[in-house]
Amino acid sequence: MLGRNRALAMLHRAIECSAADMTQATLDIGESNLTRFANSMIHQNVSERNAQIAVKAAIGKRIGYATTNRLDDQSVEAVVSKAVEFARHSQENPDFVSLPAPKPVPTIDTYDERTAAYSPEDRAGAVAGMIAEARRVGASAAGSLSNGYQESAVVNSLGVEAYNALTMADLTTVMSGDGGHGYADRISQRIGDFDPIEAAVEAATRSVRSRSPEPIEPGEYDVVLLPYAVVELVEFLAYLGLGALAVQEGRSFMCGKFGQRITGEKITIWDDGLDPRGLPRPSDPEGVPKQRVDLIVNGVANAVVYDSYTAYKEGKESTGHAIGGAGAYGPMPVNVFMRPGGSSVEEMIASTKKGILVTRFHYTNVIHPVLTVITGMTRDGTFLIENGKITKPLRNLRFTDSILERLSNVELISRETKRQAWAVVPAIKARAFRFTGVTEF
Repeated sequence: MLGRNRALAMLHRAIECSAADMTQATLDIGESNLTRFANSMIHQNVSERNAQIAVKAAIGKRIGYATTNRLDDQSVEAVVSKAVEFARHSQENPDFVSLPAPKPVPTIDTYDERTAAYSPEDRAGAVAGMIAEARRVGASAAGSLSNGYQESAVVNSLGVEAYNALTMADLTTVMSGDGGHGYADRISQRIGDFDPIEAAVEAATRSVRSRSPEPIEPGEYDVVLLPYAVVELVEFLAYLGLGALAVQEGRSFMCGKFGQRITGEKITIWDDGLDPRGLPRPSDPEGVPKQRVDLIVNGVANAVVYDSYTAYKEGKESTGHAIGGAGAYGPMPVNVFMRPGGSSVEEMIASTKKGILVTRFHYTNVIHPVLTVITGMTRDGTFLIENGKITKPLRNLRFTDSILERLSNVELISRETKRQAWAVVPAIKARAFRFTGVTEF
């Protein structure tokens, strides 16, 4: 660990040697560790330590950006000089106003010593238990278990100063056997928050239930989407149009829709980077404190998130949603929550005369960002529902559908939610999901 004082001191030195009108320096340094397994054997164990200093320099309305992963004084001075030189030779950006001014950043606990210190032997022991669970049901286990830590710091010439250390643990597994596949994942800033064996039981059970899948004719079906599938819809909404730059460039589904209903009234979606139920952090890469933003409220388009560039462009303040780098992608919500309902998955199934239960989606891509049309495939557990019961496993199906249309047809939402990488979401039941093809597996 570099620590707060050393990290900020390094960035202050970078700011002091800059000849630009305004300068921002950020540091990300950390360690990531990964144990990967396939065919019920560990086949890879790796650990990586790396660091990056990034410098954004502004001369008038000209902006330059440069990075290095060398932290000695000479390299830091060199990357600052590069950013300043790039700024001098860049075209003016008429919409640039300023780097953000300092604001108080809350202190939150995002670092867990056990997670940072989790060893290769610890990961191997957890994976061994998962493999044993797969063998118990005659399945083969694959997946990965990772842990690590990251220190992030930012300083700018206007007085911004922020530092945060966080840890992360991530587990993914697929169990396979006799044509059946089951999936489970877990993520948290504290590895003690989840049980690898419990995740293995979930995936193994689903792999058994999905053996010998049968084909079904493509068409429109009512669906019960587990959180693994729902998060895909929510993440694509965030990516496609819940940031201010997408609105300003006219490519967001929110354009011209603020104050209007864009989904069913059961749907409320917000972003809150300080909520401990997600993966919190106190500020964004510009050092702006995180704010809660209510994006869609009871189906009505309400707001989008801002970084300093897009906020100044509209005479507003950043909501703390810069995503780092040169800023080309604009702000994005990455701690999204979808309001739960009052049902269980079992109740959703019981209320379905004929439909399909989807565990998760795979290889999803965008067809039309403004209409939120995406396409992809089901994977690792797709089942037919008849007269309120799961009757048989199905071969995977291709779908092409509009996220907003499907969220306009949500009938039930589960009371339980699941934490994923970008979002905390429930399961949903929706009408008339469009399946366009069937696979051979």
